[in-house]
Amino acid sequence: MAGSGGSGDTGKFIPIQAKLYPSTKPPGSVDSSYWKSFKKKNTLQHFAGITCIDFCPEPPHDFAVTSSTRVSIYDGRSCELKKTISKFKDVAYSGHFRSDGQIIAAGGETGIIQVFDVKSGMILRQLKGHGRPVRLVKYAPQDKLHLLSGSDDSMVKWWDVTTQEELLNLEGHKDYVRCGTASPSSTDIWATGSYDHTVRLWDLRNSKTVLQLKHGKPVDDVLFFPSGGLLATAGANIVKIWDILGGGRLIHMMESHQKSVMSMCISKVVKSGQSLDDAPSRLVTASLDGYMKVFDLNQFRITHSAKYPAPLLSTGISPSCKTLAIGTSSGLLFIRQRKKQVDEQKASDSLVSQGKDTTGEIKAPVLRSNQFRYFIRGRNEKPSEEDYHVKGQKKIKLQQYDKLLQRFCQTDALISVLKTANAKNIIAVMEELVARKMLMKSVTNLTGEDFELLIKFLRKYIAVPMYSRFLVALTDKVLDARAVDLGNSQIVKQE
Repeated sequence: MAGSGGSGDTGKFIPIQAKLYPSTKPPGSVDSSYWKSFKKKNTLQHFAGITCIDFCPEPPHDFAVTSSTRVSIYDGRSCELKKTISKFKDVAYSGHFRSDGQIIAAGGETGIIQVFDVKSGMILRQLKGHGRPVRLVKYAPQDKLHLLSGSDDSMVKWWDVTTQEELLNLEGHKDYVRCGTASPSSTDIWATGSYDHTVRLWDLRNSKTVLQLKHGKPVDDVLFFPSGGLLATAGANIVKIWDILGGGRLIHMMESHQKSVMSMCISKVVKSGQSLDDAPSRLVTASLDGYMKVFDLNQFRITHSAKYPAPLLSTGISPSCKTLAIGTSSGLLFIRQRKKQVDEQKASDSLVSQGKDTTGEIKAPVLRSNQFRYFIRGRNEKPSEEDYHVKGQKKIKLQQYDKLLQRFCQTDALISVLKTANAKNIIAVMEELVARKMLMKSVTNLTGEDFELLIKFLRKYIAVPMYSRFLVALTDKVLDARAVDLGNSQIVKQE
C-alpha cells in the first residue's frame, strides 16, 4: 500500500505503481537479437537500382556496389565512399573483387568485361567476346589470373585475364545467364543459373556439364553452402536446396517470399565468446517483396526477417560478419554494422583522444621529481570513466493523484486519475483505495461529469481480460449503489 515508509524513513511517500502484466508480444529468437544488433550505419541514395554488392575477402573488407554506370567502393570500417569507378559507356553489372582485393572486374550492357585497379581506378584489361550484356563476372577463388562470365547471349566463358584470351566457351544454356558461383571444395567446379529454368554445374577440366538441375523458374541466384556439398538456387519466390554430392537430389524447397528472390548470401551468427569458425551458418535471402529473411541451415526455418521500404535486388555481408549491406531497386543502399563493433570503434577513438593507444596504455612519459609538472600534478585532475560515482538520492516525482492520496483526499485522487484516461494507473489507484477501504465511498461521492468519467471507463475496459475480474465486481457494486444516477446518465441514455 502506498504511504509512509518505516520508522527510519518517516514522511517518505511511495508513489502508486501500475501493476505489471505479462507481455502479449511473443519472445524473439536468439537469431532475432543477433540481427537486431546490426544498427543503421548509413543510408545512401544511388542513381539507379543496386544490382550487385560484393565484399572484399581481405580485411578491412571494403565492398563494391554496382549501380547504373558506376561501381562504388566503400570503406569496410567507416562505410564511407572511397572510390567511384565510372568508366562505363552504359549500365554496369556484377562488380566483383579478386581474391586479394586489388582488382575489380565488372560486366556491362555493352558486352565488354572490364578489369580495374582498385587504387587508381584505371582500366587494366578489356575482355571482348560476348555479343550481349554481361550479367555475371566473377574471379575464381584463390586464382588471380582467371575469371568466369555469363551473358544474355546464353554463353558462359572462362577467361585468361593476363592475355585477354577466351580459354573456354561453355555451351548448354538456352536463355539469359544471370548468376554463377564457384564451389568452395574445388575451383574447377562452377554452377551457373539461367532464365531457361535450369542450373548447370561445369567441370572446367573437361568443359562439360557434369550435372543439370531443373529449378522450374527463371534462376536469379545460385549459392554453394560452405561445405560445397549443398547448393541453393533462387528463382521466382522459391529457394531450393540441392544435394550435389548425392547426384543433384532436391532436399528442401522454401516458399517464404511473396515475390522473386533476387539475391542470397551465407552469414554466421556469432554469439558472445564464440569464434567465427565455430558459429552456425545462416542463409540470407533478399526479395522483391521488400523482405530480407534468414534461414537456419539445419531445419530450413525462418529465424529472422526484416522489412525494407523498397524491393530488394542485392545483399551482402562481410566475411567477418560485422557489416551488412542491402541494395534496393530504388537505388537506396542500407548499410548496417553490429553494435559491438561500433562501440569498439568509439572506445578506440576515446582512448586516442585521452593520449592512450588502443590497448589503453598511456603514451605520455612518466613524470619525475626533477620536473616542475611533478609538483603540480593533480591540480587539474578530472573524473574518468573508471572512477566510482556515488549518486545522490533522487527526488521522487509525484503525480497529482499521488499528492492527493498523500493528503488522504481519496475522491479527488480518483477523479484526477480518471481524467488521465490511463487504464493501468486508474486500476492501480482503485486497488490502493480498496486497500484503504475507501473505493466505494469515493465512488459514492462522484457527481456529474466525474461520475460520467467512471461510467466511460467501465464501459471501455470491463471486457479487457487483464482488468475484467476487478472491474466486473466493481461494476456490480456501482449498479447497486448508484442505480438512480445510472438511469439519469447521458451515456446510458444514448445506448
